[in-house]
Amino acid sequence: MWPNSSSSSFLLTGFPGLEAAHHWISTSFFFVYILVVFSNGTLLLLIKEDHNLHEPMYYFLAMLAATELGLTLTTMPSVMGLLLLDHREIGNVACFSQAFFIHSVSFVECGVLLAMAYDHFIGICYPLRNTSILTNTRVVKIELVVLTRGFVSVVPLILPLYFFSYCPSCVLSHAFCLHQGNIKLSCADATFNRLYLVVYVVVIFVLDSLIIFISYVLILKGVLSIASREEQAKALNTCVSHICCVLVFYVTVIGLSLIHRFGKEVPHIIHIILSCLFSVSSTNESYNL
Repeated sequence: MWPNSSSSSFLLTGFPGLEAAHHWISTSFFFVYILVVFSNGTLLLLIKEDHNLHEPMYYFLAMLAATELGLTLTTMPSVMGLLLLDHREIGNVACFSQAFFIHSVSFVECGVLLAMAYDHFIGICYPLRNTSILTNTRVVKIELVVLTRGFVSVVPLILPLYFFSYCPSCVLSHAFCLHQGNIKLSCADATFNRLYLVVYVVVIFVLDSLIIFISYVLILKGVLSIASREEQAKALNTCVSHICCVLVFYVTVIGLSLIHRFGKEVPHIIHIILSCLFSVSSTNESYNL
Protein backbone atom coordinates (compact mmCIF):
# COMPACT_ATOMS: atom_id res chain seq x y z
CA MET A 1 0.00 0.00 0.00
CA TRP A 2 1.44 3.32 -1.06
CA PRO A 3 1.26 6.46 1.13
CA ASN A 4 -2.19 8.03 1.27
CA SER A 5 -3.50 5.56 -1.28
CA SER A 6 -7.01 4.33 -0.53
CA SER A 7 -6.69 1.39 -2.92
CA SER A 8 -3.91 -0.96 -3.90
CA SER A 9 -5.27 -1.59 -7.40
CA PHE A 10 -7.33 -0.15 -10.25
CA LEU A 11 -9.85 -1.66 -12.65
CA LEU A 12 -9.32 -1.20 -16.37
CA THR A 13 -12.17 -0.52 -18.79
CA GLY A 14 -12.47 -2.46 -22.01
CA PHE A 15 -14.81 -1.33 -24.76
CA PRO A 16 -18.09 -0.39 -23.03
CA GLY A 17 -21.11 -1.84 -24.79
CA LEU A 18 -18.96 -4.24 -26.81
CA GLU A 19 -18.08 -6.72 -24.06
CA ALA A 20 -19.61 -9.57 -26.07
CA ALA A 21 -17.26 -8.77 -28.94
CA HIS A 22 -14.08 -8.53 -26.85
CA HIS A 23 -12.75 -11.83 -28.15
CA TRP A 24 -13.30 -10.75 -31.75
CA ILE A 25 -11.68 -7.38 -31.11
CA SER A 26 -8.73 -9.13 -29.49
CA THR A 27 -8.06 -10.97 -32.78
CA SER A 28 -7.42 -7.69 -34.60
CA PHE A 29 -5.24 -6.38 -31.79
CA PHE A 30 -3.30 -9.66 -31.70
CA PHE A 31 -2.39 -9.47 -35.39
CA VAL A 32 -1.41 -5.80 -35.02
CA TYR A 33 0.64 -6.73 -31.95
CA ILE A 34 2.50 -9.45 -33.87
CA LEU A 35 3.04 -7.12 -36.84
CA VAL A 36 4.55 -4.42 -34.62
CA VAL A 37 6.90 -6.84 -32.87
CA PHE A 38 7.92 -8.61 -36.08
CA SER A 39 8.41 -5.53 -38.30
CA ASN A 40 10.27 -3.39 -35.77
CA GLY A 41 12.23 -6.34 -34.38
CA THR A 42 13.30 -7.31 -37.91
CA LEU A 43 14.33 -3.75 -38.66
CA LEU A 44 16.44 -3.52 -35.51
CA LEU A 45 18.13 -6.83 -36.31
CA LEU A 46 18.76 -5.78 -39.91
CA ILE A 47 20.38 -2.49 -38.89
CA LYS A 48 22.49 -4.29 -36.28
CA GLU A 49 23.79 -6.96 -38.66
CA ASP A 50 24.28 -4.90 -41.84
CA HIS A 51 27.34 -2.66 -41.45
CA ASN A 52 26.30 -0.68 -44.52
CA LEU A 53 23.41 0.66 -42.42
CA HIS A 54 25.63 1.93 -39.62
CA GLU A 55 24.93 5.55 -40.48
CA PRO A 56 23.19 8.37 -38.54
CA MET A 57 19.92 8.03 -40.47
CA TYR A 58 19.63 4.34 -39.63
CA TYR A 59 20.70 4.88 -36.01
CA PHE A 60 17.79 7.28 -35.59
CA LEU A 61 15.55 4.87 -37.48
CA ALA A 62 16.56 2.08 -35.09
CA MET A 63 15.75 4.32 -32.14
CA LEU A 64 12.33 5.09 -33.64
CA ALA A 65 11.68 1.38 -34.10
CA ALA A 66 12.73 0.75 -30.49
CA THR A 67 10.33 3.40 -29.16
CA GLU A 68 7.44 1.99 -31.18
CA LEU A 69 8.29 -1.49 -30.00
CA GLY A 70 8.53 -0.28 -26.40
CA LEU A 71 5.20 1.55 -26.54
CA THR A 72 3.44 -1.51 -27.93
CA LEU A 73 5.04 -3.93 -25.46
CA THR A 74 3.99 -1.60 -22.63
CA THR A 75 0.33 -1.31 -23.60
CA MET A 76 -0.70 -4.41 -25.51
CA PRO A 77 -0.24 -7.05 -22.75
CA SER A 78 -2.81 -5.35 -20.52
CA VAL A 79 -5.14 -4.75 -23.48
CA MET A 80 -4.91 -8.39 -24.59
CA GLY A 81 -5.32 -9.63 -21.02
CA LEU A 82 -8.46 -7.57 -20.66
CA LEU A 83 -9.95 -8.59 -24.00
CA LEU A 84 -9.06 -12.28 -23.89
CA LEU A 85 -9.14 -13.11 -20.18
CA ASP A 86 -11.30 -10.27 -18.84
CA HIS A 87 -8.41 -9.46 -16.50
CA ARG A 88 -9.28 -5.93 -15.44
CA GLU A 89 -7.41 -5.49 -12.18
CA ILE A 90 -3.99 -3.85 -12.20
CA GLY A 91 -1.92 -3.00 -9.13
CA ASN A 92 -0.78 0.52 -8.25
CA VAL A 93 2.87 -0.15 -8.99
CA ALA A 94 2.12 -1.78 -12.33
CA CYS A 95 -0.36 0.96 -13.27
CA PHE A 96 1.91 3.89 -12.44
CA SER A 97 4.89 2.15 -14.05
CA GLN A 98 2.87 1.57 -17.21
CA ALA A 99 1.79 5.21 -17.29
CA PHE A 100 5.42 6.29 -16.79
CA PHE A 101 6.69 4.23 -19.71
CA ILE A 102 3.80 5.16 -22.02
CA HIS A 103 4.33 8.89 -21.52
CA SER A 104 8.14 8.65 -21.49
CA VAL A 105 8.36 6.61 -24.67
CA SER A 106 5.89 8.97 -26.38
CA PHE A 107 8.07 11.96 -25.53
CA VAL A 108 11.17 10.03 -26.64
CA GLU A 109 9.50 9.32 -29.98
CA CYS A 110 8.79 13.02 -30.32
CA GLY A 111 12.49 13.72 -29.79
CA VAL A 112 13.53 11.03 -32.28
CA LEU A 113 11.32 12.59 -34.98
CA LEU A 114 13.02 15.92 -34.27
CA ALA A 115 16.47 14.31 -34.53
CA MET A 116 15.50 12.71 -37.84
CA ALA A 117 14.38 16.10 -39.16
CA TYR A 118 17.80 17.46 -38.21
CA ASP A 119 19.45 14.55 -40.00
CA HIS A 120 17.46 15.25 -43.17
CA PHE A 121 18.29 18.95 -42.94
CA ILE A 122 22.03 18.29 -42.69
CA GLY A 123 21.94 15.62 -45.41
CA ILE A 124 20.16 17.85 -47.94
CA CYS A 125 21.41 21.33 -47.09
CA TYR A 126 25.00 20.38 -46.22
CA PRO A 127 25.65 17.12 -48.13
CA LEU A 128 29.43 17.60 -48.29
CA ARG A 129 29.70 18.15 -44.53
CA ASN A 130 27.19 15.49 -43.51
CA THR A 131 29.72 12.98 -42.18
CA SER A 132 31.77 15.62 -40.38
CA ILE A 133 28.72 17.16 -38.67
CA LEU A 134 26.81 13.98 -37.78
CA THR A 135 29.64 11.87 -36.41
CA ASN A 136 28.91 8.70 -34.44
CA THR A 137 29.85 10.49 -31.23
CA ARG A 138 27.43 13.33 -31.93
CA VAL A 139 24.66 10.92 -32.85
CA VAL A 140 25.13 9.06 -29.55
CA LYS A 141 24.99 12.38 -27.66
CA ILE A 142 21.77 13.35 -29.46
CA GLU A 143 20.19 9.99 -28.63
CA LEU A 144 21.22 10.28 -24.97
CA VAL A 145 19.70 13.77 -24.76
CA VAL A 146 16.47 12.50 -26.35
CA LEU A 147 16.28 9.57 -23.91
CA THR A 148 17.10 11.71 -20.87
CA ARG A 149 14.57 14.36 -21.84
CA GLY A 150 11.88 11.77 -22.39
CA PHE A 151 12.33 9.73 -19.22
CA VAL A 152 13.64 12.16 -16.60
CA SER A 153 11.18 14.95 -17.40
CA VAL A 154 8.20 12.62 -16.86
CA VAL A 155 9.25 11.71 -13.31
CA PRO A 156 7.70 14.88 -11.72
CA LEU A 157 4.46 13.98 -13.49
CA ILE A 158 4.21 10.34 -12.37
CA LEU A 159 5.90 10.38 -8.95
CA PRO A 160 3.08 12.30 -7.18
CA LEU A 161 0.61 9.59 -8.28
CA TYR A 162 2.12 7.22 -5.72
CA PHE A 163 1.15 9.56 -2.88
CA PHE A 164 -2.36 10.61 -3.95
CA SER A 165 -5.50 9.16 -2.42
CA TYR A 166 -8.02 7.75 -4.89
CA CYS A 167 -11.76 7.29 -5.16
CA PRO A 168 -13.08 3.98 -3.77
CA SER A 169 -14.32 2.72 -7.15
CA CYS A 170 -10.89 3.16 -8.84
CA VAL A 171 -12.26 2.32 -12.29
CA LEU A 172 -9.98 3.72 -14.99
CA SER A 173 -11.52 4.98 -18.20
CA HIS A 174 -9.08 3.23 -20.55
CA ALA A 175 -7.78 -0.21 -21.42
CA PHE A 176 -4.39 0.73 -19.94
CA CYS A 177 -3.04 3.25 -17.44
CA LEU A 178 -2.57 6.87 -18.42
CA HIS A 179 -1.72 9.88 -16.29
CA GLN A 180 -4.99 11.65 -17.07
CA GLY A 181 -6.98 8.57 -16.06
CA ASN A 182 -5.28 8.38 -12.64
CA ILE A 183 -5.72 12.11 -12.08
CA LYS A 184 -9.47 11.85 -12.66
CA LEU A 185 -9.72 9.30 -9.85
CA SER A 186 -7.55 11.28 -7.45
CA CYS A 187 -9.12 12.85 -4.40
CA ALA A 188 -6.02 14.97 -3.77
CA ASP A 189 -5.07 18.36 -5.17
CA ALA A 190 -3.56 17.60 -8.58
CA THR A 191 -3.06 21.21 -9.69
CA PHE A 192 0.69 20.77 -10.06
CA ASN A 193 0.27 17.71 -12.26
CA ARG A 194 -2.23 19.43 -14.52
CA LEU A 195 -0.14 22.58 -14.90
CA TYR A 196 3.09 20.64 -15.35
CA LEU A 197 1.52 18.49 -18.08
CA VAL A 198 0.18 21.51 -19.97
CA VAL A 199 3.49 23.39 -19.78
CA TYR A 200 5.49 20.29 -20.66
CA VAL A 201 3.32 19.42 -23.65
CA VAL A 202 3.53 22.99 -24.94
CA VAL A 203 7.31 23.13 -24.48
CA ILE A 204 8.00 19.69 -25.95
CA PHE A 205 5.36 19.06 -28.60
CA VAL A 206 4.80 22.63 -29.77
CA LEU A 207 8.48 23.56 -29.77
CA ASP A 208 9.53 20.31 -31.44
CA SER A 209 6.85 20.58 -34.12
CA LEU A 210 7.85 24.21 -34.76
CA ILE A 211 11.51 23.26 -35.17
CA ILE A 212 10.55 20.38 -37.50
CA PHE A 213 8.42 22.78 -39.56
CA ILE A 214 11.27 25.31 -39.81
CA SER A 215 13.73 22.57 -40.75
CA TYR A 216 11.49 21.48 -43.63
CA VAL A 217 11.10 25.06 -44.82
CA LEU A 218 14.90 25.23 -45.01
CA ILE A 219 15.02 21.77 -46.62
CA LEU A 220 12.52 22.88 -49.29
CA LYS A 221 14.59 25.98 -49.90
CA GLY A 222 17.69 23.80 -50.28
CA VAL A 223 15.91 21.40 -52.64
CA LEU A 224 14.71 24.22 -54.89
CA SER A 225 18.28 25.43 -55.22
CA ILE A 226 19.24 22.10 -56.83
CA ALA A 227 19.37 22.49 -60.61
CA SER A 228 18.51 18.92 -61.58
CA ARG A 229 14.83 17.92 -61.36
CA GLU A 230 15.88 14.33 -60.81
CA GLU A 231 18.04 15.30 -57.85
CA GLN A 232 15.20 17.42 -56.47
CA ALA A 233 12.80 14.46 -56.63
CA LYS A 234 15.38 12.18 -55.03
CA ALA A 235 15.97 14.63 -52.17
CA LEU A 236 12.24 15.05 -51.54
CA ASN A 237 11.63 11.30 -51.61
CA THR A 238 14.01 10.86 -48.68
CA CYS A 239 11.77 13.15 -46.62
CA VAL A 240 8.31 11.80 -47.53
CA SER A 241 8.32 8.86 -45.11
CA HIS A 242 9.54 11.02 -42.25
CA ILE A 243 6.87 13.63 -42.95
CA CYS A 244 4.22 10.86 -42.86
CA CYS A 245 5.58 9.68 -39.49
CA VAL A 246 5.44 13.21 -38.11
CA LEU A 247 1.88 13.74 -39.36
CA VAL A 248 0.63 10.42 -37.97
CA PHE A 249 2.24 11.09 -34.59
CA TYR A 250 1.18 14.71 -34.16
CA VAL A 251 -2.32 14.34 -35.62
CA THR A 252 -2.99 11.45 -33.23
CA VAL A 253 -1.59 13.32 -30.22
CA ILE A 254 -3.48 16.52 -31.06
CA GLY A 255 -6.69 14.57 -31.67
CA LEU A 256 -6.41 12.79 -28.33
CA SER A 257 -5.65 16.04 -26.51
CA LEU A 258 -8.58 17.91 -28.07
CA ILE A 259 -11.03 15.10 -27.35
CA HIS A 260 -9.74 14.75 -23.80
CA ARG A 261 -10.07 18.49 -23.14
CA PHE A 262 -13.18 19.43 -25.08
CA GLY A 263 -14.88 16.20 -26.14
CA LYS A 264 -17.15 15.64 -23.15
CA GLU A 265 -20.04 14.90 -25.49
CA VAL A 266 -17.98 12.44 -27.55
CA PRO A 267 -18.92 8.81 -26.69
CA HIS A 268 -16.46 7.36 -24.20
CA ILE A 269 -15.69 4.41 -26.44
CA ILE A 270 -14.17 6.86 -28.98
CA HIS A 271 -11.69 7.98 -26.29
CA ILE A 272 -10.69 4.37 -25.69
CA ILE A 273 -10.39 3.46 -29.36
CA LEU A 274 -8.23 6.51 -30.10
CA SER A 275 -5.97 5.72 -27.14
CA CYS A 276 -5.51 2.16 -28.38
CA LEU A 277 -4.87 3.42 -31.91
CA PHE A 278 -2.20 5.77 -30.56
CA SER A 279 -0.40 2.85 -28.95
CA VAL A 280 -0.16 1.12 -32.34
CA SER A 281 -0.38 4.13 -34.68
CA SER A 282 3.32 3.86 -35.48
CA THR A 283 3.12 0.17 -36.36
CA ASN A 284 4.57 0.53 -39.82
CA GLU A 285 6.18 3.98 -39.58
CA SER A 286 9.76 2.85 -39.21
CA TYR A 287 9.17 -0.23 -41.38
CA ASN A 288 8.07 1.97 -44.26
CA LEU A 289 10.94 4.42 -43.99
